[in-house]
Order: sequence, then C-alpha cells, then structure tokens
Amino acid sequence: MKISVCIGSSCHLRGSYDIIQRLKELVARDHLEDQVELSAAFCLGQCTHGCTIRIDEEIITGVTADNIEGILTKALAEGA
Repeated sequence: MKISVCIGSSCHLRGSYDIIQRLKELVARDHLEDQVELSAAFCLGQCTHGCTIRIDEEIITGVTADNIEGILTKALAEGA
C-alpha cells in the first residue's frame, strides 16, 4: 500500500507534518514497514478540503493527526 501525504502550502499549514509523524508512529508500532510505503506529494489538488492523502489511487480529504489511525486501519482492512 502506498500512502502519499500532501505537503503543499495549504496542507502544510493545516497539519500535514503532524499526519506524517503520526503515520510513522503507527507503521512502526504495528510493524507495517513491509506493507506501507509512505511518501510526500506537493499537491493532490484538493486544497480547499483540508489535509489530503492518497492511498494507492484513492484521494482522502479532511485528514488530521487524530483521524489518520482510523483511516489507516480501514485501508488495511479493505486491502486484506
């Protein structure tokens, strides 16, 4: 599974760094290093919808450090 976190200006100001940090913690905690590839993207084209991530080909908006665990859990379950 490939997860890209937008780090463009709008998402950066809305907490994308915190989302990246939280994702790193979750991947390490759950030993998902061989299942999750984490990267940054400069713009995912959803600037007005809050922080944006892409999981494989799905765009997800309104992401926060608080809701990323649920998003990751759901994505892992759907990919299983």
